Amino acid sequence: MNPLDERPQGAFPRKTRELHNHHFDSTVWNDFVFRDDDIVVGTYAKSGTTWTQQIVGQILTGGAPDVDVASISPWVDLRVPPKAEKLAAIEAQTHRRFLKTHLPVDALVYSPRAKYIYAARDGRDVVWSMHNHHANANAMWYGALNDTPGRVGPPIEPPQGSLRDYFLDWLARDGHPFWPFWENIRSWWAIRDLPNLLLVHFEDLKADLPGEARRIADFLGVAVPPDRWPAIIEHSSFDWMKAHAGQAAPLGGVFWDGGPEVFINKGTNGRWRDTLTAGDAAAYEAMAERELGAECAAWLAHGSRGGAGRRAA
Repeated sequence: MNPLDERPQGAFPRKTRELHNHHFDSTVWNDFVFRDDDIVVGTYAKSGTTWTQQIVGQILTGGAPDVDVASISPWVDLRVPPKAEKLAAIEAQTHRRFLKTHLPVDALVYSPRAKYIYAARDGRDVVWSMHNHHANANAMWYGALNDTPGRVGPPIEPPQGSLRDYFLDWLARDGHPFWPFWENIRSWWAIRDLPNLLLVHFEDLKADLPGEARRIADFLGVAVPPDRWPAIIEHSSFDWMKAHAGQAAPLGGVFWDGGPEVFINKGTNGRWRDTLTAGDAAAYEAMAERELGAECAAWLAHGSRGGAGRRAA
């Protein structure tokens, strides 16, 4: 028996709702059959998701240069392709599976059998990356999300107005036109002390990629041979991922004008400082503290430099 299964009843989160929109079908998890060594990478979106998947893939393969995370690490709660097709493909995988979710915890089937890594990033940086993702999406992207049968709720439309307008709308309407932001962060932060969850932060990955990769490997229980670490770190760098973007972007980047290099964009933070006013930034910071509390808001803004969120594996 997995030792985590011996925890008292109720110690792990229980799913309490479903979440549907142009992207989501949370019911896919209801029929998912977990294995004892499964890994789930969770984020809100545009928070270092693919980066974290790349690091995990590199750790699991000892630094193999041809790890195609877009193919082998699927987004489970994305409503396309259909549930049955997606689940069958995942079940057929024979390697140690590492999967992706953008759900808040209460819409997710959270298993004591899996290991979870939740990656976060300051919401202002999230929006700058999201706008690039959204503004460069092509007709194929909109068709897949809006026209595939099963969509619940309104379609997603092309972005309008300036980048500042886009941010202010996202802030005022809590994640519009994608999905709510604060509940996602809050739900994962609330379970941060569970033994099968590791929090990571975009800022920490940038500041100390080797150290964070080793922390992830320790958490996953992977003993990496010392001579494999140089390749793992090289292939987990932003420059390497940008140069091999076709291995990270869904379907090789066909959903974005400009190809996969648009999906792997800049990998930088703080670009919002050139656009947002001091009042805009202050409004975001005040909302973060109201929605999350001071400790979580500090972690979201700064990572471990904010004095919270990090624990030893």
